[in-house]
Amino acid sequence: MTPAFRKIDGQAPYPETVAAMQAHAEAIRAGTADEEVWLLEHASVLTGGTSATPADLVNPGGIPVHETGRGGQWTWHGPGQRVAYVMLDLQRRTPDVRAYVHTLEAWIITALATFGVTGTRREGLPGIWVASPTAPDRLDKIAAIGVRISRWVTWHGVAINLDPDLAGFDAIIPCGVRDGGVTSLRQLGIEADMDALDNALRNAFDMVFPAAYSQTVTSSR
Repeated sequence: MTPAFRKIDGQAPYPETVAAMQAHAEAIRAGTADEEVWLLEHASVLTGGTSATPADLVNPGGIPVHETGRGGQWTWHGPGQRVAYVMLDLQRRTPDVRAYVHTLEAWIITALATFGVTGTRREGLPGIWVASPTAPDRLDKIAAIGVRISRWVTWHGVAINLDPDLAGFDAIIPCGVRDGGVTSLRQLGIEADMDALDNALRNAFDMVFPAAYSQTVTSSR
């Protein structure tokens, strides 16, 4: 049970990446491919999950918009944000959707702790939140989670804000949440680069996913 961590260079186009991810998930289910975690950045794009409502798409302007099959509502992806697409065979691990999402949350919380950042959950709101650096007594979202599970094979995954242009989130009501903002590691004063975040994610994965360890594979996909 060894998921390879595959780092994809450049800005991955969203529709093509989702199609490739779906194909890989299907190959895992067919027994012709291994589990993988893809680490990448997208060009600026707005994506709506299965719970997204038109009213929460506020002002997309010229940002491409895609409705997608993952769970969740609207989010923004773009440069400076680490997206991790996680393709695991839960039939060989723990075939439990809630346990899987909980473990993804633990993964992010553990990785953020590497930088001295305390991440927390909010009941009924998948994703990870931190104390706002700009508003007392408010929690801001630093990482989003949106997954799809097809016959116990997972795809889609998580997005962590390292140092993106947070103005991209102004186009939507992120994840339908109106009582919290959006922040990033850089806004919290963390000077880490993407390689440091990737290393934290690899190390944290080993801690929270039982019987799993990671290896790095470089790809130009």
